[in-house]
Amino acid sequence: MIDFHNHILPDIDDGAKSLEISLSMLKCAYNQGITDVVNTVHFQHPKVEGKDISFDSVKKAIDELQKELYNINLPIKLHFGAEVLFQPNLLEVKKNPLVNYGHGKYILVEFFTHYLPNNHRQVLFDLKISGTTPIIAHPERYRAVQNNFNIIKEWLDSGCIIQVSAGSLLGRMGKVIEKTALKIINNNFCQILGSDAHNDKNRNFMLKEAFDIAEGIIGQSARKLVYDNPYSVLKGEDIDLNITKNQGNEKSLFWKSLKW
Repeated sequence: MIDFHNHILPDIDDGAKSLEISLSMLKCAYNQGITDVVNTVHFQHPKVEGKDISFDSVKKAIDELQKELYNINLPIKLHFGAEVLFQPNLLEVKKNPLVNYGHGKYILVEFFTHYLPNNHRQVLFDLKISGTTPIIAHPERYRAVQNNFNIIKEWLDSGCIIQVSAGSLLGRMGKVIEKTALKIINNNFCQILGSDAHNDKNRNFMLKEAFDIAEGIIGQSARKLVYDNPYSVLKGEDIDLNITKNQGNEKSLFWKSLKW
């Protein structure tokens, strides 16, 4: 399996606080059948204020942790990436190789949980038109989505990718979030399932347990969430959303709100 959302680098953001914790987390990942871990360090977020979240710094940390894995014979391949907090500057930020996976085809975007900015549709639209597909991180945690599930469909209609967090499916983030995550899976609206692991205690890798839940709901299609689709992101290849498109010439609510 490929885990596409986690914070395993020691003392970089709000994830692992030490090398020992990082290695403990990655041993857990290996025991779950995870072969590739895509670290997604927080980017332009208050959680990393004052930290060096540059490509060179993160790449160095990845390389050092990879050497430690080699030394203890733990066969996990690490990849660099970032979880970018939404701001209107995403068209500029996406040029950074840290956030665009080295090819510019995708960017992982998160929002504050309590609101979605009014201009977010236009910015996501501009990203998509520019050739970069937004991946929406853990939308089940956003209050606006919990109150209006149609937002998920609007994002998908616009070509965005949806990433659900494992802990949400397992009920670790609360009942409302769990219910919303299950609804996303039930509607086949999720393309990537990630652990969002932060530590080796209450927010460790839980991808196998979450995958089992998803597989029980959507069957073999769940494999795409932890194998095919994360691999496509790393390679810069297209992901088939397999979502029914709007019929006729009428645009979705998402498109109607945009400037042409």
